[in-house]
Amino acid sequence: MVQATRRARGGGGAARRAERSAVSFETAKFIERNIPNFEILNEEALVIIETNAETVLEEIGVNFPDNPRALQRWRDAGADVQGDRVRIPRGLARELIKTAPSSYTQHARNPDRNVVVGGNSLVLAPVYGPPFVRDAAGGRRYATMEDFRKFVKLGYMSKWLHHSGGTVCEPTDIAVNKRHLDMLHAHMTLSDKPFMGSVTEPSRAQDSVDMCGVLFGEDFVQQNTVMTSLININSPMTFDDVMMGSLEVYAQNNQACIISPFIVGGAMAPVSVAGTLTQVLAESLAGIAYSQLCRAGAPVILGAFVTSIDMNSGAPTFGTPEAAHITYGAGQLARRLGLPYRSAGSFCGSKLPDAQAAYETSNSLNMGLLSGVNFMLHACGWLEGGLVSSFEKFVMDADQLGTLHHLAQGISVDENAQAMDAIREVGPGGHYLGCAHTQANFKSAFWKSDLLDYKPFETWEDEGARDTQALASLRVEKLLNTYQQPPMEAATAEALEAFVAERKAREPDSFM
Repeated sequence: MVQATRRARGGGGAARRAERSAVSFETAKFIERNIPNFEILNEEALVIIETNAETVLEEIGVNFPDNPRALQRWRDAGADVQGDRVRIPRGLARELIKTAPSSYTQHARNPDRNVVVGGNSLVLAPVYGPPFVRDAAGGRRYATMEDFRKFVKLGYMSKWLHHSGGTVCEPTDIAVNKRHLDMLHAHMTLSDKPFMGSVTEPSRAQDSVDMCGVLFGEDFVQQNTVMTSLININSPMTFDDVMMGSLEVYAQNNQACIISPFIVGGAMAPVSVAGTLTQVLAESLAGIAYSQLCRAGAPVILGAFVTSIDMNSGAPTFGTPEAAHITYGAGQLARRLGLPYRSAGSFCGSKLPDAQAAYETSNSLNMGLLSGVNFMLHACGWLEGGLVSSFEKFVMDADQLGTLHHLAQGISVDENAQAMDAIREVGPGGHYLGCAHTQANFKSAFWKSDLLDYKPFETWEDEGARDTQALASLRVEKLLNTYQQPPMEAATAEALEAFVAERKAREPDSFM
C-alpha cells in the first residue's frame, strides 16, 4: 500500500509512459562484495582501542555546546553532565546504539535505483562540499548553480555511480540561506538516483524532509528512508549545535545520517594510528548514541574521514599508508558494533587531475573497497584536498569505479569459469582467440574503460596525442550533450517548484 502511494506521488501513468519512450541510461546496481575484507588489527589491538575509547567517554567526555536539549537528553539517559561537557558511563553508549539498524534501504524516486547500506554492500556517491570547480577550459573558479546542475547530470549519466550525493559543489551565486532549496530541487528533478539532504542549519534539514514529502508522499517519508545525510563531528570531541540540530531533525523523521569525525591526524587527533582510532571510535559512539536518544531505531552510519598532515606545511595529505591503516581499522570496529560504515573516496591533494591525483585516488578507492566501506562519499570528482570539484576528474574517477565493481565480484569457479573445455580445445602451443569459450565470453570477460586510451601509438598520435584530461573533457561534453532528464509527473514537478518559490519568498537573501 505504501509503495503504491509512493508511485502515485513520484510517477503516475503519464510519467511511466514517458519513461518507456525515454532513452535508458544503465546504472550498475550497488556493489555486493564477494571478496573478504582486509582486517589489519588483531583481537588484542581491537580490545585495547575499544577499552580506551570507553575511557575517553567516561573520564574526558565530549562537548555539546549551545544545545540544552541535547544536554538534557544525555542527563536523562544517565550521563554526567557538567556545563557543556558530557561524560558517558562505560557501556552506556554501546547499549544505546543497539537500536540502530545494521542495514537499511534508501529509496530513490526510481525504485530500480534503491540502494542498500550495510552488510556486504558498497554504495558510491560523488564529491561533497567544494566551493570551487575546475575544468580544462575555464580553470579554477567559484562554483555556480549551473556548475551544480552539470555535476548532477554527470552523476545521473555515470554507470558506476549509485547515488546523486549532496553538495557536489557549493553554488556561491545563490544566497546561503536559499541555495539548499535549489540544490535539492536539482537532485530531485535532474536525476532519479538517491540523494542527500542539507545539514547547514536545522531549518534547512526540515526543508529537506518537507521537500521529500512533496516528492515521495509524507507518509512514505515517515515510514521509509529517502535521504542519507552527512553529520560531521567537530573533532576533537565537540558536537556543535548546528550539526546536532540537523541530526535531530533527520533522526526524528526516520532519515539516515552519517556520523563522521572530521580528522586531520596530527592536528585534530594524535599522530599515532591507534590513538586516532581511539578518538574516532569514542566520537562515533557518542554521536550514534545521541541519534538513538533522538529516535531509537533511526538509521545511522559510522563514519571515518581521516587524513594525515604534512608537518612542514600543515596541509592535509591523502592516499597515505597511515590513512589506509586507520580506514582498515575503523572498518573492523564498525563491523564489531554491527553498524554500516562510511569512509574513503577519490581523495587527493593534487591541484590538477594529474599523476599525483591518480596515484592518491587509486590508493584511497582500493582501501575503501577492501576496508568494508558501505557508503563511499567523495567517490568521484575530488581535487585539491576537497576544495575543488573537477569536471574532468569526476568522469575519470567515475570510470575507474567500474574496477571496484569487478574486483568485488571475486573469482568464479563455476564450470564456465574453470574453462577446461577451452584448455582441451587449444592444447599446447595454440592460442585462445578463436576457441569456442572465448567466443562465448569475450563480451563480458573483461572490464572495459569508457575513457582510457589503449590504441596503438600511431593511432593515438594521429588522433591528436590526447592525454587523459583531454579525453575526460571530451567525455564530459558527450555526457552532457546526450543527457535526458528523467520523467516526473507534472503535478509533482509543479508542487516542488511551488515549494521552493514559497520558501525563498519567506526571507531576504543572505550571503553570510
